[in-house]
Amino acid sequence: MSISILCLAGPTAAGKSATTLALAARWPVEIINVDSATIYCDMDIGTAKPSKAEQRQVPHHLLDIRDPAQSYSAAEFRDDALRLIDEILERGRKPLLCGGTMLYYKALRDGLDDLPRANATIRAQIEHEAAQSGWPEMHRQLAGYDPATAARLSPNDSQRLQRAIEIYRLTGTPMSQLLTARRSGRVQRFEYRTISLEPSDRLALHARIARRYQKMLGAGLLDEVRALYGRADLHPGLPSIRCVGYRQIWNYLEGETSLENAVEQAIAATRQLAKRQLTWLRALPERLIVDCLAPDVVSRAIDRAATVW
Repeated sequence: MSISILCLAGPTAAGKSATTLALAARWPVEIINVDSATIYCDMDIGTAKPSKAEQRQVPHHLLDIRDPAQSYSAAEFRDDALRLIDEILERGRKPLLCGGTMLYYKALRDGLDDLPRANATIRAQIEHEAAQSGWPEMHRQLAGYDPATAARLSPNDSQRLQRAIEIYRLTGTPMSQLLTARRSGRVQRFEYRTISLEPSDRLALHARIARRYQKMLGAGLLDEVRALYGRADLHPGLPSIRCVGYRQIWNYLEGETSLENAVEQAIAATRQLAKRQLTWLRALPERLIVDCLAPDVVSRAIDRAATVW
């Protein structure tokens, strides 16, 4: 019989952190963060990373595990999360997965396609070529040997284009062919149950997103990004700098736009992120939905969790 593992998911600004702390006050919980931004050191404000005080209340895992110059893959997350789940269960405590990076949830639930690991040398070569000719030209080249992948990627989707080109150069096989291969990974020992914090009013969530970003700016987000911008080893091609809310301020520091426009673009990009997160969640028919705008959202989430734990 599989063990039920609780996941608390939802779009950005849905209140996942506060709900997580409420669950931890009720059960012996350790939190596994499912977030591709809070993994980075020195990126606290714009990622809405749990405060040091919150981290003292309950153990948090997978925070501050990478420098912004480094990368972290879904495969690495899956390996780390499975190891942590086992360790937490062995301590007689309850693992609670919390966050909004849906690719990480997918890797954990469904396993991963049998694709090669990232190669830093080849990635650097691809980035150099893209800097010379532009990502649309790299996209045109990809279409020559992997038209199926090129057809589903935007010519400016640098992160995914880089990965598709890297895979072809490592294996000599188009990524679209490898994606049809047999899934790799362990036999599932766990049943993942998801509490999904979703808004009953999309516009109300949009307003919350705008307020939260303005609050981040008031807390020093501009200075946080400026410190990253001052590092010679960081650039917009890195996953850390591409994080929503960071890359727009980075563009302002580059002189490409005004601060006012950068803030508007960051808020708009965050709304788009929330839309993508909700689309993914709504594809999970078994999820336990809680209205994140309800005044009793915490008690509702506790009731849902009680059905799993």
